[in-house]
Amino acid sequence: MTRGHLDSVVATTRGDDGTTGLLYGGDRISKDDPRAEAYGTIDEAVAALGLARAQLGLRERLGVLSAGFGELGPLVLRLQRELFVVGAELATNPAAWDRLEDGRTRVSAAMVADLERVLVELEARMEMPREFVVPGETPTSAAFELARTVVRRAERRAVTLAAAGLVPGRHLVPYLNRLADLLWILARTAEAAEARPATPATNPETKRARPRPSVSHRTEGSTR
Repeated sequence: MTRGHLDSVVATTRGDDGTTGLLYGGDRISKDDPRAEAYGTIDEAVAALGLARAQLGLRERLGVLSAGFGELGPLVLRLQRELFVVGAELATNPAAWDRLEDGRTRVSAAMVADLERVLVELEARMEMPREFVVPGETPTSAAFELARTVVRRAERRAVTLAAAGLVPGRHLVPYLNRLADLLWILARTAEAAEARPATPATNPETKRARPRPSVSHRTEGSTR
């Protein structure tokens, strides 16, 4: 069915045929194209980080933002803005790759290096969990964990595109890899700021109930 003109800036109706445009023009692509899937996942990551930033903002307005949170709010906003750079690189028509600019529409080496600096600084202040942890100890840390998993999915999509020669620069995949690591650190930082220890993935009751192996259970190699 053909729709008439819609008086809306947002709803252009051009995508009603299941296609979408790339940056700098060129042929439209299907909305289920791997490129659209990749930069769409980046959009999800930006939104997930928005949940974390909203939680931090709420705590600040309520006067319960402890010093342990440091400058996480501005950091999260910066990460959201940097993800727009990632999305732009993924969404650019290959014929226009020569128009991309480091730090604005293409991930730069400096962006990766800065993530690494922040990650190392925050990790040095935290006590590392000794096993896998279950997300959900606090709303803020859970939001960071949600963002982390979305970024990991975006990374997988980007790896697929890179293998097909559809990622312009060489820093985008390392950036997503490092960002996911940083978001895990931020989740632990948020838990520590509220004096809430991370929840271990292994049930302590299961650990206590596990029987000790007898001699007959040992392998031949372990008895030598």
